[in-house]
Amino acid sequence: MLEVWGGIECSIVRVGDGWRDQVAETRHRDRPNDLDRVASLGLATLRYPVLWESVAPEDPDACDWAWHDDRLARLTRLGITPIVGLIHHGSGPRYTTLIDPGFSHGLARHAGRVAARYPWITAFTPVNEPLTTARFAGLYGHWYPHARSEDAFLRMVINQCRATLLAMRAIRAITPGAQLIQTEDVGKTFSTPALAGQAAYENERRWLSLDLLCGRVDPAHPWHARLLAAGVSRSDLDAFLGGEACPDVIGVNHYLTSERYLDEELGTYPSHLHGGNGRRLYADVEAVRIRHLAALTGPKARLTEVWERYRRPLAVTEVHHGCTRDDQLRWLFTVWDAVSDLHEAGVPVRAVTLWSLFGAVDWNSLLLRRDGRYEPGAFDIRSPEPRLTALGRAAQDLVQTGRMCHPVLASPGWWGRADRFYAAAPTALADSVGIPGSSVAILAGAGPYGASIARICEVRGLAPRLVDEAALAATLDDGQTWAVIDATSLAPAAAAKRYPGGTFRADIRAGARVAGLCARAGRPLLTFSSDLVFDGRLGRPALESDPLQPACPYGMSEAEREAGILSAHPRALVARTSIVFGLDDGRDEAGWILADLAARRRWRVTRTEIVSPTYLPDLVHAALDLVIDGETGPWHLVNEGETSRAGFAASLARAAGLPPPAPPGPWDGRNTALASARGRVMPLLGDAVAAYVAACRPRVPGRHAAE
Repeated sequence: MLEVWGGIECSIVRVGDGWRDQVAETRHRDRPNDLDRVASLGLATLRYPVLWESVAPEDPDACDWAWHDDRLARLTRLGITPIVGLIHHGSGPRYTTLIDPGFSHGLARHAGRVAARYPWITAFTPVNEPLTTARFAGLYGHWYPHARSEDAFLRMVINQCRATLLAMRAIRAITPGAQLIQTEDVGKTFSTPALAGQAAYENERRWLSLDLLCGRVDPAHPWHARLLAAGVSRSDLDAFLGGEACPDVIGVNHYLTSERYLDEELGTYPSHLHGGNGRRLYADVEAVRIRHLAALTGPKARLTEVWERYRRPLAVTEVHHGCTRDDQLRWLFTVWDAVSDLHEAGVPVRAVTLWSLFGAVDWNSLLLRRDGRYEPGAFDIRSPEPRLTALGRAAQDLVQTGRMCHPVLASPGWWGRADRFYAAAPTALADSVGIPGSSVAILAGAGPYGASIARICEVRGLAPRLVDEAALAATLDDGQTWAVIDATSLAPAAAAKRYPGGTFRADIRAGARVAGLCARAGRPLLTFSSDLVFDGRLGRPALESDPLQPACPYGMSEAEREAGILSAHPRALVARTSIVFGLDDGRDEAGWILADLAARRRWRVTRTEIVSPTYLPDLVHAALDLVIDGETGPWHLVNEGETSRAGFAASLARAAGLPPPAPPGPWDGRNTALASARGRVMPLLGDAVAAYVAACRPRVPGRHAAE
């Protein structure tokens, strides 16, 4: 049976004089119980770090093994077999570098010490993705030592591969049967005819690390002469020819951006994708977004290439996608399905690895920016204790049954939908309505909030259906709807905030009726509530566990509505939020502020309480992820970073390049902000304001739209 492995994102990457340590940044370093959580998934094999940089960071002879002793002993007690990594996208400790001639011997010394200390470990990845690391550190200059030449790149590839050979030699001197599980990112470059030469160059280059380790780089190899010209010695190349470093298992890491398409027609693509090779300019874009390549891309095609080239046992050693939860599930399903097909056809693919079990930080920028951008994995660490996600439950299902089952899998991921293509001909989105269990029902009556939510669901491939309450029972019985969203309270809550002296009320009975229908049908319900269920007198942001103290008649009705919903459907998810902005039509507090400031009308804030402004797209994406994860009960969903109403207006003005609002009056002492004790899963307010202003900039008139 195909195995499921796991992996901890463990990169230690040097950028300039700083270091990024993912074990520290995901706080795995401080949570020994994480390994018990891994065991709870049913995983029996785990890629795990004993990195050179963490054991001997300052002096090769000053080794600190305490953390690793504890964690590896715990893995043994749990019955989990580690595949130990010794360097992961790093350049080694500060006393070496990827172009240091002593790098390979230094790593081999570390490898021998690891083998001697833990002789029961029999599987190793001395260097993770050596070619990929050399590209980022030696060709593109992203990582230390920040070189930008082919010669430096080639020397780094050789140095890492020689380090792998020497490390395995040192390990096998102590553990003769130790296996080399060699990982590498495997993609492919496609191109227009005019750029076929560049594509061919990149497609030959992608095999270089594996060709070296497999003893294939002899004088007839297309890169042999190039390596010699870069200063690599013939003896270094000849050292690989005997096959001593040939992997026991080739670990294929494949991401949606691993396959590229080169096109000289720059105007077809966004400017941030424009580049070149020093001789000509071209766009370098994701091949998965090019219509005529649809049948040529994907994990199955790349795994087949690796198998046909090397005829060695394979494993997929990283599966991760930093995106919405539904697409995380769909990507895992895509890879599992491809590997299953190959496995059944006789290709020796041993396993699929769920990577970044506890998530990753700032990989969207290749660790170059310190934005704190977190991508969850099987667990989400933004809760007080790591919280099992739908991805973790999928791993449990795969271990137990070899199959995944979730309603969102009825629709393809973004990489399988017709709207993904650059320069696509007008094509209707693939319609998944009619596929059992594939759609989300959005209760009618939510006005522009419902329309915005439907658009976001459509973008996520969740097939929204607008349904009247009167038709909801029949809709739930038709086998096509797996979840219900009731956003009908968002508009009256906004009105109650805008006109605090009004007589607005939440529809208590309707909320309970909808909840009862969903409960009887066994369907998840996502509904929304308001910060008005608190009066702001706590002196701090309110948490889910705080007793309700409504601020006004509307807040009283909202509290009653919540109680009725949870009584009728205890497993409903109640997303409490604050001032919501980001409606498609701009008719919300942020839109009115920008419109007035752009028209040179002085905006003066008359209410001075502390609030938690919340960007509607962030709210909906987070709430949908939680529904997919199976979460229930009240959950406070607001952008991180409380502010005053005046502060919110000022931040909008700054982001839009508009004159500031009038100074506010004195603070009235109330803090109506929300915070979550269950999990702070929303982006920062500053990022939300920037995203909102960028999205609505065409609506800002005059010269400000061009600033």
